[in-house]
Amino acid sequence: MNHVVIGTLAFDSIETPFDRRERAVGGSATYFAHAASKFGPVGLVGVVGKDFPRAALADFEARGIDTAGVEHADGESFFWSCRYEADWNTRHTLETRLNVFAEFDPKIPDEYKGAEFVFLANAQPRIQMRALEQMTKPRLVVADTMNLWIENDLDDLRALLGRVDGLVLNDEEARMLSGEANLVRAAGRIVALGPKFVVLKKGEHGAFLLGENLRFALPAYPVEHVVDPTGAGDSFAGGFMGYLAHTGSLDPSSIRAAMLYGTVAASYCVEGFSIEELARHRRSSIDRRFDELRSFVTP
Repeated sequence: MNHVVIGTLAFDSIETPFDRRERAVGGSATYFAHAASKFGPVGLVGVVGKDFPRAALADFEARGIDTAGVEHADGESFFWSCRYEADWNTRHTLETRLNVFAEFDPKIPDEYKGAEFVFLANAQPRIQMRALEQMTKPRLVVADTMNLWIENDLDDLRALLGRVDGLVLNDEEARMLSGEANLVRAAGRIVALGPKFVVLKKGEHGAFLLGENLRFALPAYPVEHVVDPTGAGDSFAGGFMGYLAHTGSLDPSSIRAAMLYGTVAASYCVEGFSIEELARHRRSSIDRRFDELRSFVTP
């Protein structure tokens, strides 16, 4: 297995101004893996409780997502609920229950340890580091993080940043981590901590790629009907890493193309609840929307 993601598998209860969904399959690694699997096989490392449907895991396998790294534990799976306001940018977390994830100690299967492409999805930095320490020869390691870890686990996060090639975070998190209001300076401060590049997610306003010899700005794909933005960032990361793992190239042009594929994956994600819309589309649909987005940004 040449491409591996470590993160959460969960249930999400989502309320939007127009609809709601109870206990939909979610989690950072779930969204990432579904996007990445459009480009090739991906190994999934995480933990689920006894309540997680085996049919969902079987569906993962049918889509090229290997679940040998998914641990089954007593208790309930990670649960998260939220409510979105009409602007889609304002989100209220209503409840978070770590459940079996609270004691998660990632165990990387032997067949995953030699993976060249590794994504450390959003989790405590100590869990991300524990997973990374078990990998033997990664060419590209990218991590996600959030304000909670920046506030409460900064030392662990800084140690992790010295070991990764890329970091994915939103503009608020970048400012918090760097202490800089200007996003270009913020990215420079973060790159100085270890990563070669930073991907700054700006939701409906697109994303920036900033790093060593890398500067690229990209708008979001114009989606007419947003249904649920949950998992869009994880889907972006899955498209981004999935394309790079598929091509095996890490040159600047490939990384810029990966940004477009990540943006396309996120655009499909927000058009449905959970992974429903993302799972429905094949690689051919991804490529068509990639060509559309490229036509928008190319003179």
